[in-house]
This record gives sequence, C-alpha cells and structure tokens, in this order.
Amino acid sequence: MRGPITTGCRRVRPEFPISSEFGEAFRLILLTNDAALAAAADSCVQRIGIDFEHIGKVERQAGYDTRLSRHEWKELAVIARVLKQAKPFARLNPVHGGTEAEIETALSCGAQVLMLPFFRGREEVERFVALVRGRAEVMCLVETASSFVRMREILSVRGVDELMIGLNDLRLQLGVANHFEVLASPIMDGVCAVMREDGRPFSVGGVARAGDAGMPIPSELVYAQYPRLGATGGLLTRAFVKDLPLADLPDAVATLRQRLSAWAREDSAALEAARAELERRAIAWRK
Repeated sequence: MRGPITTGCRRVRPEFPISSEFGEAFRLILLTNDAALAAAADSCVQRIGIDFEHIGKVERQAGYDTRLSRHEWKELAVIARVLKQAKPFARLNPVHGGTEAEIETALSCGAQVLMLPFFRGREEVERFVALVRGRAEVMCLVETASSFVRMREILSVRGVDELMIGLNDLRLQLGVANHFEVLASPIMDGVCAVMREDGRPFSVGGVARAGDAGMPIPSELVYAQYPRLGATGGLLTRAFVKDLPLADLPDAVATLRQRLSAWAREDSAALEAARAELERRAIAWRK
C-alpha cells in the first residue's frame, strides 16, 4: 500500500540507503507506570519504563498539552520484573545535585537504558556518562536550542549510545507554534544529516496510531519523515495507547511498522511531497 502523497515525478535514488524492513528495525519507547500495559507491549516495543523527569518541566511546559508524568521508582521495579524482551527504561531529570543518586536508584530498580533530558552542552553529557560508568545504555534527549546547535559536540562524547530529538521542548525553545513545524524544517534536515553521518541510532519525537482521525496532522505525514530523515526510532505517544485494548496493542504496533516500511520504499520525490504537505498543514494549524 502506498502512502497518500503522490507525485508525477520520476523515481529518484535515495540520498542514503534505507532498508526495506525499515519498520521492523524501528526502535520504539513506551513511557508508562502501568505494568499490564508494559507486559502487553513487551513483545513489540524495545524500551519500556518510567518518566521520572520533573525538575523544571512544569514551568517550561505550563499551559501546553505535554507529558507531565508522576512516576515513581517502585513502579520501574515492577515493570522491570514483567519484561522478558524489552529493556527497562527510565528518563531521569536534567543534571543536578541529585543525578548520581537518581542513576543508582534507577539501576537498582532494573533500568537498562537511561535517558538524560534537557541538557545544553557537552559538559552535562560527559558528567552523566561518567556517573553511569557503562552500567546501562545512555540515551541523550536533544530538546534545547543550544544542544541542537551543538550536535557535533554532543556526538563527540564517548559513551553515548543513542540520541533522541525531543520536539515539544525544542519547539518552545525555537519559538514556533507547533512541533510539526520543527519536524518539517530545514534545520531538522541539517541536524539529522549530521546524525546519520555519525552512524549511531537516533530517534525523533513520537508516533501516533495509523489512521487515527483524532490527530491534528495525519499520522501518515509524520511516518514519512522517519525514512526521509534516516531516524531509527520514536516514542509511542499517549494518543497511541489511549482507549486501545491491551490485546490490540501488538497489532497496532505491527501496522505502524508496516506503514513505516511502506514509506521507506518510496522515492525521494514522494518523501519530499509528504514533507511539504506536513509543512503546509503545520503552517495552517498555527494561524
């Protein structure tokens, strides 16, 4: 099944190789403190765990419909026990006086992947990596304007296993109306080109369910951006799991992966058409 964006352009060779099984290899993250949901997602999502970040987040995102979790360490321990395939995950706070204690607690609760959010430069990343000491995978969430600009510096830090571009805080930092504007922007293209050249896995934003009519932008237009940018993962949005029966979750994820693979098989003209349509809708939405 082809995506809904069509052009009359001839086939164009992609700028970088994309696997025909793009969707199957796509790394998904699910943030939840619901052990039943975690168990249902275990076979189809690669990282599952809690969002412990709270320092400064309420103030930064006040008035916006963004994720403000109130997860606890004991919930991570419960989730870690029910997982058989997925890696237990924890998003911690930005680097502060209690970072070392947070890392030790997360590790004691079974975390295998630790995310550093809202950092501004290389020094914070180096500090975080040094405190983890190789005992878990380190994932850096690039969501400040300064970290976005300093991407080459961030990539030079040894011990960072993966990166993720967080669109909500980043769009607030950049002063634009919505995160779709960032996703379709030339600055996103440039930063992702640097990340592709580096070669480490990197994720971008979140993904909703295929065909979800409640989304302000069709999910298909967002799916198309992942092979276009060369991103290898994303976060399952709150909307993805909302009102979805647990038994239906694996099929919903399988459909997502199929649609990602379908877009990965499209030529560069079709992907650019999807980007242009996403940009048009993002601009219309801000008015």
